[in-house]
Amino acid sequence: MQKQRTFDEITLITAQADMTAAIHGGRAKCLQRLVRLDMPVPTTVALTFGAVRRIANGQLPDIAEILNHFGPEPLVSVRPSSQDPDWGGPGAVLNIGMCDARHASLCQQLGEAAATSLYLRFIFAYATEVARLGADRFELPDCPDRAALDRALAAYEEEMDEPFPQDPARQLSDVLNSMARAWEGTTARLLREAKGAPADAGLGLVVQAMSLGVGRGECGSGVIQFIDGTTGQRRVTGRYLSQSQGREALTAESGALYLTRDPRGLSLEEAHPATFATLVDYGARTRTRLKEEMEIEFTVEDGQLSILDAVRVPRNSQAAVRIAVDLTEDNIIRPEEAVMRIQPQTLSELLHQQVDPRAVRDVITRGIAASPGGARGRIVFSATDAQAAASRGESCILVRRETTPEDIRGMHAAAAVLTIRGGVTSHAAVIGRGLGLPCVVGASQLRIDRKKAAIIAPDGRRFAEGETITVDGTTGEVLAGEPPMLEAAIDGAFGTLLDWADRFRDIGVRANADTPADAQTARNFAAEGIGLCRTEHMFFEGERLSLMREMIFADTPEDRKAVLARLLPMQRADFIELFQIMAGHPVCIRLFDPPLHEFLPADKSGIRELADLLNLPLADVTARVEALEEYNPMLGLRGVRLGVTVPEIYEMQARAIFEATIAASRKGEAVVPEIMIPLVSAMREVELVKNRIDAVAVNVHNMTGATFDYRLGVMVETPRAALRAGDIALHSSFLSFGTNDLTQMTYGLSRDDAGRFMSTYVQKGVYEEDPFHTLDLEGVGELLTIGAERARATRPEITLSICGEHGGSRSAIAFSRQRGLNYVSCSPFRVPLARLAAAQIALSDRG
Repeated sequence: MQKQRTFDEITLITAQADMTAAIHGGRAKCLQRLVRLDMPVPTTVALTFGAVRRIANGQLPDIAEILNHFGPEPLVSVRPSSQDPDWGGPGAVLNIGMCDARHASLCQQLGEAAATSLYLRFIFAYATEVARLGADRFELPDCPDRAALDRALAAYEEEMDEPFPQDPARQLSDVLNSMARAWEGTTARLLREAKGAPADAGLGLVVQAMSLGVGRGECGSGVIQFIDGTTGQRRVTGRYLSQSQGREALTAESGALYLTRDPRGLSLEEAHPATFATLVDYGARTRTRLKEEMEIEFTVEDGQLSILDAVRVPRNSQAAVRIAVDLTEDNIIRPEEAVMRIQPQTLSELLHQQVDPRAVRDVITRGIAASPGGARGRIVFSATDAQAAASRGESCILVRRETTPEDIRGMHAAAAVLTIRGGVTSHAAVIGRGLGLPCVVGASQLRIDRKKAAIIAPDGRRFAEGETITVDGTTGEVLAGEPPMLEAAIDGAFGTLLDWADRFRDIGVRANADTPADAQTARNFAAEGIGLCRTEHMFFEGERLSLMREMIFADTPEDRKAVLARLLPMQRADFIELFQIMAGHPVCIRLFDPPLHEFLPADKSGIRELADLLNLPLADVTARVEALEEYNPMLGLRGVRLGVTVPEIYEMQARAIFEATIAASRKGEAVVPEIMIPLVSAMREVELVKNRIDAVAVNVHNMTGATFDYRLGVMVETPRAALRAGDIALHSSFLSFGTNDLTQMTYGLSRDDAGRFMSTYVQKGVYEEDPFHTLDLEGVGELLTIGAERARATRPEITLSICGEHGGSRSAIAFSRQRGLNYVSCSPFRVPLARLAAAQIALSDRG
């Protein structure tokens, strides 16, 4: 058995010291790398994660051993060193060791003003950060003098009933205690877990000799970076401030120097060219040797440069992608590493306009972040009003209790959607993601006052129809007013990164696309085909909706066929356009799925309009609408059940598909459509539908003389279909697991209503994650595994996939690869994320 490595609790950072980021933290390890690059780093001691945990539990390390590294009159700082700098940590504390005696000696060495400034800075930091006293009792005057120092010392003694501590060992012990306990506190733990840190994430601490930045000669501090953190373009930025410490240069209202020549004022490059040139050289070294764009914190003490720290340049999503690509193209990192560096969610931020993270947020309410991006507009409460606003060129936010298929035309017209009910796989969420439309659902604390046409916030504020609000579908927040926005930022680096990702992934990525616009978006994002085309979404607008309603009210199969014959050319045109856009890539068309009542109006005015359209008595129309209502429509007459009981619909769709196949194949690459039967639970259902579709194919061939191929498959979205997949596969070329409904039926949860209590369930540990957001690998995943195994046992060559909204998530992609599925399919705007995640999973498996 290999012996586990042990590390000393206290490590002097040298080029040869035995250190790792997993034990000492990222800052400590980076400082060692800077030492190895021959940079002038002040003496630094690192404390391990274990040492800091023991400090939090009241077990101090050997303080004397730490201070021995800093001479007889130590003056040090303490900074946090977490494993990942993005996880944060307590703030740095500078000038530890300042006391009356040290102040007196520094007055002789640096001058009284500089020495007093150092002492006051430490008193302020110690009082507020360690002793937790109010900042209002301690001032940092512009002209530090003895009187200000006496006031600060007196204020501390008055508040604490003891003099300010004079022993550097006591001061350091108290600072270490404070920082260790702050890291272990509940608030800090929750904050870093929100950033992706594990619950047991450790904190290291580094104790570093002070490079003062104040005193005689040229003294100061600054921060320099060599990349624009917003665009990723090469550019030196930062500030330098004489007679300062830490990062004061970045916040100083006056006196700070620009780093490069600038028409607005004096620069470090002009005033101190040698220092500037050295910093530029250090920047080049860190980029090449550390393989990263670094921000360097430095001080100057009587003209001598010291490097205190270096961290990854803070960057937005656009800059992160650009930096990774540039480092690769400069042969500093490999394409594999560039792909691994970018979180898939980063790409989502590039695809959509976003609320500026620096903006002040006046939060009206919070819901579920269902479709990313930010948008602002005037409040409207109906699809008709949304269309009217769009026709006037006005941006609007469609606010609904919950959306229905009839709202799709309004969603197309709106800038964003906000619903009171719903979850991440509700109608609004699914359509929003497909359209790339910012969407917040499940904002259950918001109320709609229909009579006064207003929404009422949890705090009682009212926002009337026509007032402007902002929807942040990335965070789930609804904001008052118009905060600043950041535009979508897709550039050449974005495409380059995804091209590299496609080299490494080994599972296909298709898109769920219901319209030609969706299909074009999917192709723009390099989807390898359409994995789910929900044809019912083609029937909810204009003349099509009227014809659907007329078909529903038809009394005989012949009458239904007559109405459907008028719909057929429209369907055929839709499919021709889809096939042409996808240019030979596969298109999987799901036959009609929803219950018929979704095409009928639910309010009295709508029913009256329908009666006028059909020229029928209002009472007859009302009775028919009521007759079509179901107690649980999601488990009622829909999907294949309609295909079996009202076969004319599927026959019309099959004919439209085959005629479109012939037409599109003549104009371009050969088309082989995939026809998918929804909501199957029994093999006999597939047999019945297959026989009718095959008959339609023969009829179309006989009428046109054209030869064409097609594939017939099943959407597995009931538990029974997964369990009987072996039988169903006998009549199927492919099976596609529809994880939205499969999750709903496995759990017995309504995906539209689960948002009301899901957060409580997750908080209490009933479910580890929302199963509609993250694929349940244990329950639903077992059904998928059973279904895949049984299908392959019957038909080894069968194509298997996931086409539910989970398909774009990392966990679902990893699961699909492990089970040997051929591809995943997701919303068009999630395709880039899925391509990147699939590549990262494949690379991780390579080790």
